[in-house]
Amino acid sequence: MTSFPTIRDPHTDHLLTPHNAALVIIDYQPVQVGSIQSMEKRTLVANITAVAKTAKLYGLPTVIATVNVATGRNQPTIHQIAEVFPDVVPIDRTSINAWEDRDFVAAVRATGRNKLIMTALWTEVCLVHPALDALKEGYEVYPVVDAVGGTSRLAHEAGLLRLMQAGARPTSWVQLICELQRDWNRAETVPGFSDILFAVEGH
Repeated sequence: MTSFPTIRDPHTDHLLTPHNAALVIIDYQPVQVGSIQSMEKRTLVANITAVAKTAKLYGLPTVIATVNVATGRNQPTIHQIAEVFPDVVPIDRTSINAWEDRDFVAAVRATGRNKLIMTALWTEVCLVHPALDALKEGYEVYPVVDAVGGTSRLAHEAGLLRLMQAGARPTSWVQLICELQRDWNRAETVPGFSDILFAVEGH
């Protein structure tokens, strides 16, 4: 029952840590949420909210992107996410692939993190396209499989398969929060961990 007295270097750890990872949230807007067919929409929203709260708890740099808000064709990020990050200004764009937007790529690079926890709607488009580009540029990509969704279950699964074939490393939101916490001796985040975990598990 004795943890190692010195933790592994959180900057070079091969697992996700609060010091080597960043979160990317793309296009969680009302129209996109409403079009999801691969999982129950309430579960999707609960799970992505848990991911957002997890990033906040562990201090991960977070990039939020939207599409077509400035053009008036779409609505902003859903309030469940916006309320977690009131100080993060979403990067709005017109490109379907966020990696083809200069401001978005600059924001991701500015995090200084090589491990990208990526979430987006839809899985098969707005997750796959920038994730493939990020992988090509040498980033490690971790799609959160139960916090993303597609226009059908088949489309969602095909998108994830394409990413895994390209080298992405799938995770789930529970796996993510446990990987970041890692040890109960890290007592300062235990209350927040419990609040996030059991709020969703009991919904």
